[in-house]
Amino acid sequence: MADLQRIAVVIDADNTQLSKIGDVLREVSTHGRIVVKRAYGNWRKDALKNWEPELKRLAIKAVQQFDYVSGKNATDIALVIDTIDLLHKELYDAFVIVSSDSDYTPLAIRLHESGVYVIGVGEKKTPLSFKNSCDEFLLLENISIDDEPAPPEAAPVLPLADSAPKAGGEWAGADTSDAITPGEDPDELEEIHRLLKNAYDTYQDNDGFANVAPVGSFIKRAKPDFDSRTYGYSKLPQFLEAFPGKYEVKRYPGKGTVTIVAYKCIE
Repeated sequence: MADLQRIAVVIDADNTQLSKIGDVLREVSTHGRIVVKRAYGNWRKDALKNWEPELKRLAIKAVQQFDYVSGKNATDIALVIDTIDLLHKELYDAFVIVSSDSDYTPLAIRLHESGVYVIGVGEKKTPLSFKNSCDEFLLLENISIDDEPAPPEAAPVLPLADSAPKAGGEWAGADTSDAITPGEDPDELEEIHRLLKNAYDTYQDNDGFANVAPVGSFIKRAKPDFDSRTYGYSKLPQFLEAFPGKYEVKRYPGKGTVTIVAYKCIE
């Protein structure tokens, strides 16, 4: 994806984490230039009383929206109306919706139909309807400048019934290369491997290797919330290298100082 030139960021303060806002803006800035930063909420609420210093520090425009009826939240309506107004100005090539609320799904679909790039930012619990309506969905759990994700420790693999222990206590026939790490969803991980195989079949060259760059974009289109950091790896190449039983990875020089990373699926 080429660098975006004019990004508009809209934040639903009622449905996101204050502590992550600075990290979110840094992450979005890696995609291009942010020109609009707005946060929506009823700032008279006690729940939002700590937002003011951070909004000032990050130069985010605070948009006040009163709750007209007790128990009802008008913030999402105000955010949607303003976003559509910004869309009609035809000045922005990307919109970022920061919220874990699935009510923004129709907005994301409308933006996407207009041809702009749509990025959602929310918690892992965000419903799939909102995630899949975006071109890309960033998980708040993965966004932090303080902690560099480290590869997770492989879960122990139980020995096969007919395996015999080697010297030193290791078991013959026990392959830990594709072990599932604790806490991972096996079905979700299997979906990633399936997408990697589909992408490999599409992008492989005459040498039987597929460039990781277009593959990453392919997976994002199919699964907008994919992020290798979810599995403990900072980049897709590190994810591939964690499964030597499934993928062969190679690196070779490209133009200038660029290093190209490619992989081959091992049948």
